[in-house]
Amino acid sequence: MSGTTMKPRSMTAGARNVLRSNDSASLWNCTLSPGWSEEESEILRKALMKFGIGNWAKIIESGCLPGKTNAQMNLQLQRLLGQQSTAEFAGLHIDPKVIGAKNSKIQGPHIRRKNNCIVNTGGKLSREELKKRVASNKEEYELPEEEWKSIELPKVEDPVVILEQKREDMKRLKQELEKVQASILKMTQAHPDRMDKLKSEVTESPSTSTPGTPITEAQQDKEEEEEIKIDDDGDIVIGNKSVDDEEDEYEAMETSMLDQDYALAMELQKEEDELLGEYSEQEQFSEDDEEYNNKKKRRVTRK
Repeated sequence: MSGTTMKPRSMTAGARNVLRSNDSASLWNCTLSPGWSEEESEILRKALMKFGIGNWAKIIESGCLPGKTNAQMNLQLQRLLGQQSTAEFAGLHIDPKVIGAKNSKIQGPHIRRKNNCIVNTGGKLSREELKKRVASNKEEYELPEEEWKSIELPKVEDPVVILEQKREDMKRLKQELEKVQASILKMTQAHPDRMDKLKSEVTESPSTSTPGTPITEAQQDKEEEEEIKIDDDGDIVIGNKSVDDEEDEYEAMETSMLDQDYALAMELQKEEDELLGEYSEQEQFSEDDEEYNNKKKRRVTRK
C-alpha cells in the first residue's frame, strides 16, 4: 500500500439534502413556521411603530401577535426594512415600510441582496458610528410622539389558551354534575318514596316522551310502522324526521335530563334547609324548656 492517504471528498449538493437512516436526529430538528399573513405583517408594523424597533418584550406582552417568537418577528422586520442590519434603528418609533421603500430603489454594483434584503458588505460598525446612525435616523424618520402613542393594537386571543380554558371548564362542570348525580343516587337509595314524590313535583308532563316515560302500545305500533328511507339530498330519513332532527331531539333530551337533575338537586337543598331550620328551632325550644325546668327546680329546693 502506498503511504498517501485518501482525502475526504465532500458530498454533492443534491446528496446533502437526502435524509439517511444513520443521520443524527439533531440534524433535522427543524420547526415548521406558518409564515406571515398580510394582516399579521401589518400588526407587526404598527407594533414596531408604537413600541420601537426591537422591543420584542413589549410586543409579546401586548398579546397582539400570539405565538410569534423574537426570531420570527426579527426576520419579518428585516423584510419590512429591506435590509439585514437593524441595529441602526434600535428603539426608534419609525415606520419600517418607509425604510423598505427607500432601500428597494437602491441599485449599484456594490449592493448585495439576500432574500430581497440588502446585506452589509462592509466591516462592523464601531459604537460611535452606530450612535451617529441611530441619531441621524431618529431625526429623519422618527414619528411624532402623539402619533405613535395613539396607535391601537388588536388584542388577539391565543386559540390554544382558549381551547385549554374550555377544556378546564368542561372538566369542572362534569365533576359538578357527577357530584349532583351521586347525591341524587344516594338519596334515592335511602329514601325512595321521598325521591319519587320530588320527581313527580319537579317533572312536568311534556308533549314528547322523555326518558323513563312509559310508551303506550299505539306509540310503539306507530314507531314500528315508520320506514327508513333516503331523501333527494342523500340524507337518511326515519319516517318524517331526518337523522339531524333525531340528533337534535337526543341533545334536547340530554339537556332535559340535566335540567331535571339540577331541579331535583335544588329541591333537595330546599328540603335540607327547611329541615335544618326546624332542627335549630327545636334545639332552641329544648334549651328554653331546660332552662325553665332548672328555674322551677331551684324554687322547689328553696321551699
